[in-house]
Amino acid sequence: MKTFKSIMSWVVPIAIGLIIALLIRQFWFTMVKVDGTSMQPNLQNNERVVAFKTSKIKAGSVVVFNAYGLDPNQTGKNAVYVKRVIGMPGDTVRYTSSGKLYVNNKLVKQTYLKNKYQQTTGSFMANSHSKFTGWTLNSLSHDQGWAKSVTNNTVPKGYYFVLGDHRSVSNDGRYWGLVPKSKMIGVVKAWPWQNRKQYINNYQP
Repeated sequence: MKTFKSIMSWVVPIAIGLIIALLIRQFWFTMVKVDGTSMQPNLQNNERVVAFKTSKIKAGSVVVFNAYGLDPNQTGKNAVYVKRVIGMPGDTVRYTSSGKLYVNNKLVKQTYLKNKYQQTTGSFMANSHSKFTGWTLNSLSHDQGWAKSVTNNTVPKGYYFVLGDHRSVSNDGRYWGLVPKSKMIGVVKAWPWQNRKQYINNYQP
């Protein structure tokens, strides 16, 4: 009996600790590994970050979401993407051929990008006409055949428009459309020792 009590005296605390850890992971935060270079220069390939599930999504937030069913080329049911929120529900979005971003007709200073070259080289243009005019949500939705269509160049209620910071290589909302709220997992926060953490944790458009 003493042996059983002795065993239980350390088994029970371990079990309770594991349960608490699982609950925290399930409802509060999760660890995520950045896959690819789409968030450079601010997040690097294979870099690990934490995503808080209860944090409020804001314009400019870096988020993690389930990409299965959004990206037609993604076959992994548990695949997650890390991108930056550009358009909130109700926002209008326009991107010029020179790399200028306008949200609700206001110029957004994309200070999280290192230079203008990164803005212009990542300006996705669906056709020859848009190379001169740039793109809007309407034109992307039409040209790319988004599953969720857009009217009035406005992000619908319950959806978000996201882009990768490394525009020239990012596979993002320009190609496959909007992210529904139900697919969102959490808001990314960088560790204190990570480079350019201010563009992840504290950026505001």
